[in-house]
Amino acid sequence: MNQVSAVRRGEVIDALRRGTVPRSGLDLFAVGLERFEPEVERGLGTAAAGGAGFKAVRGEYGSGKTFFTRWLAERAKRANFAVTEIQISETETPLHKLETVYRRLTERLATATQPPSALREIVDNWVYTLEEEVLDAGTVPEGSDGPDERALAEAVGDLLERRLAEVARSNPGFAAALRGYQRAQVEGDAATAEALIAWLGGQPNVSAAAKRYAGIKGDLDHFGALAALQGLLTLLQGCGHPGLLVVLDELETLQRARTDTREKSLNALRQLLDEIDGGRFPGLYLVITGTPAFFDGPQGVQRLAPLAQRLATDFLADPAHDNLRADQVRLTGFDQDKLHRLGAAVRELHAEGADQPQRVRARVDDTYLMELGEAVAGELGGRVGVAPRLFLRKLVDVCDRVDQVEDFDPRRHYRLTVDSGDLSEVERNARARSAASADEVDLDL
Repeated sequence: MNQVSAVRRGEVIDALRRGTVPRSGLDLFAVGLERFEPEVERGLGTAAAGGAGFKAVRGEYGSGKTFFTRWLAERAKRANFAVTEIQISETETPLHKLETVYRRLTERLATATQPPSALREIVDNWVYTLEEEVLDAGTVPEGSDGPDERALAEAVGDLLERRLAEVARSNPGFAAALRGYQRAQVEGDAATAEALIAWLGGQPNVSAAAKRYAGIKGDLDHFGALAALQGLLTLLQGCGHPGLLVVLDELETLQRARTDTREKSLNALRQLLDEIDGGRFPGLYLVITGTPAFFDGPQGVQRLAPLAQRLATDFLADPAHDNLRADQVRLTGFDQDKLHRLGAAVRELHAEGADQPQRVRARVDDTYLMELGEAVAGELGGRVGVAPRLFLRKLVDVCDRVDQVEDFDPRRHYRLTVDSGDLSEVERNARARSAASADEVDLDL
């Protein structure tokens, strides 16, 4: 913990204080994910070497799927991957409209040094890399003021076309838009350059003038989006990023979609997996998440036999015997031991940045952590698996009070209160089921 920067520690604690999953720093308190590390590293390594990977992550609501994928994203960033997380939604991001999925992908694209959206920085870095390569070749005439700008732009454009030749065969517009962007930059036409970046990111309603400038027509459609993804992977690899991690989160929402939408979405997922198997996306590591009902139930994957066969996985009674190299892996959620370990890690993280670290450690000791964890789980009907978010929020609140108030003793002065407004939908449902079960108990009066 001593090596954690104050900024990083503060970001994590602030997020937990708000009851949200931190965007970074998850490795500081990741509990129960150690067994996945070798397989995660293997998958990222395969993608970095020019292959492609896929993993389906299943777990009930509250089992930690979002935490897992963001933890995975952090590891990918450390390996210099670009990453993006997309929430699947019938209205905002329908899976069967791959052009919309691609647009969300670019909007949320990030790297270890660039927050979303990093598309423009990636394109600029790629063009810069091409310029350096052309200059190193020594084929551009030199003048008194440096390289001939016109000759340099032409040479970079020619190299650009060669690098994107394969993509241009299926989507010539992508290469044309990149060349147009590079030319607009050279000519100082910022508005056109901005419009062409938007087109490369799948944005609709790009001005007709910008499209004419680059020699492209229309917007990216369903099939153009797949070719654009190829192009994006080429850009990433060309500027030093070995691959791209794409997370498609909350696929269980497809179960509530209209029948035609659901079936088209499942078919789009099957198509995407077939393209990965066919070697179309070197450097891509795709992760999807869903509930067991999505993978096994009649309104999910099972509606499309080829997809169901692809994702079929045998799960034994003991999760310790799971095959983590299978396409589908499961998260089993938290038990009291994991909840305690999680609390201890967060307490230490808080104490390292506290004004009174020893007081925090002494009054929020291991025994108190167990008591608080049991109390929070009890408020949620004993469902420890959905307790971590609320538990950590309450724990940080207790640690804050101990740190600030000299005579505050959580055992004497703190009483756990849980208002409905504090709870997520999953937590409210757990609490409601607990109350319903209590009402069903017959009392002999």
